Amino acid sequence: MNQMILGNAGPTMTSREIAELVESRHDKVKQSIERLVKSGLIGDPPLGEYLDALGRPAGEYHLCKRDSYVVVAQLSPEFTARLVDRWQELESGVAYNRQLSTIEILEIAMTSERERIRLAAELEAAKPALDFVDRYVDSTGSKGFRQVCKLLRVKEPDFRKFLEERKVMYKLGGEWAPYAEHIDAGRFDVRAGTAEISGHAYNSARFTPKGIAWVAGEWAKYQIKEQL
Repeated sequence: MNQMILGNAGPTMTSREIAELVESRHDKVKQSIERLVKSGLIGDPPLGEYLDALGRPAGEYHLCKRDSYVVVAQLSPEFTARLVDRWQELESGVAYNRQLSTIEILEIAMTSERERIRLAAELEAAKPALDFVDRYVDSTGSKGFRQVCKLLRVKEPDFRKFLEERKVMYKLGGEWAPYAEHIDAGRFDVRAGTAEISGHAYNSARFTPKGIAWVAGEWAKYQIKEQL
């Protein structure tokens, strides 16, 4: 197995080692990591380089402890115990460089198990949004507020509240408008127009495909926090 490396923010585990733990192909593990990053459930891990079996350069992700649990819980929950054991080995070697007592081992195992249960609950709550991202991230057209609500299967008042609290959109002159930072990020397509009958000028804000994928991940995280 690969050795855990120490990054600036603490110890990390590689995607190759996770692939070994869950008995999966490395490319499949990397795809799962990229999917979870896109949905906002884990951070964007640094990409390192190694030489494959043929001596060719290849890439591997370096994940923190928390994110490694999310990835394993997504791929193969039954292998989480192996991950707990591996982190115990690595952390005991890095932090103590000595044999742990039985009580210390039990404490680490209990903490890890609580973390596994919490992360499993997070993933279960986020499944609808993850499925949504898979279906619509490659969409080519923008969608209105009600269309996005239907895609996310969320009630309009609840989604309005979420957009207000997260400072994604606000009410301006009776209409809902996105904050400038989200327009600049390419998450909205805003167009000005004039009503044919009344001559009233208005702005129409629609979620772009990029905005749809982003807001799905943010909505998943919002639901998780509401349930904790």
